[in-house]
Amino acid sequence: MPGSAPHAGPVPDDAILREIIARAVPGVPELPQFHSLAGARQYRHLYRMVRRHVPAGARVLDWGTGSGHFSYFLTRAGYRATGFSIAGVSHAAWLGEPYERFVGGNATDPVTLPFESGSFDAVASVGVLEHVRETGGSEAASLDEIARVLVPGGAFLCYHFPNRTSWVDFAARRVPGRHHHVHRYGRADIEGLVRAAGLELVEARRYGFLPRNSLHRVPGPLREARWAADLWDALDAGLGALLSPLCQNWAFVARKPAR
Repeated sequence: MPGSAPHAGPVPDDAILREIIARAVPGVPELPQFHSLAGARQYRHLYRMVRRHVPAGARVLDWGTGSGHFSYFLTRAGYRATGFSIAGVSHAAWLGEPYERFVGGNATDPVTLPFESGSFDAVASVGVLEHVRETGGSEAASLDEIARVLVPGGAFLCYHFPNRTSWVDFAARRVPGRHHHVHRYGRADIEGLVRAAGLELVEARRYGFLPRNSLHRVPGPLREARWAADLWDALDAGLGALLSPLCQNWAFVARKPAR
């Protein structure tokens, strides 16, 4: 991978996160989650989900790759990453363009994917599926296309899918200028979308009770202190278990039936 250190095999999750943090200098202001270790660790659930459901060396489509940070994880963890963006431009130079290949889409057609059927062993949406209506598409149409490009038995992994009853989103909607999600979902919505696309739901759970992206405001060494990140993780896990309906997001995995 361009710009990355050589390695003999897959790299541990925390090591990958620290590599990304080291590259997310103040000149990358759109990535506040990578300006603290506790903030970056919001992706540990995603990394573990990928390792559980996608075999090493698999071809993975980072659908709506954005800044490229998830493709960086995929490549460092031993997967073959394809980045895709309807904007047609990669924004991952800060990570050394961490793809096996990058493919641009067509902004006038936010649904159709420029790949042959059965091109990928897995497709991942990291904070993307909930925004397709805002670009003129629909969740159902996008999932149909994703199912098409998956091999039989392939997995769709969806992360940072906004929870309808999130307390953080509820509060943000009441503060002018504060980011919040236009579209939010419950388990029944997820089950319906997956079923309509001909996929089978493998797992679905809520996560993320405590906010993470604002932790870059924590002073000095605390931002990268492992004990501070461990404490935040423990509090988040405990509160999330007790108050699951109020968590911020859903993570789910759906699989295309094998022939």
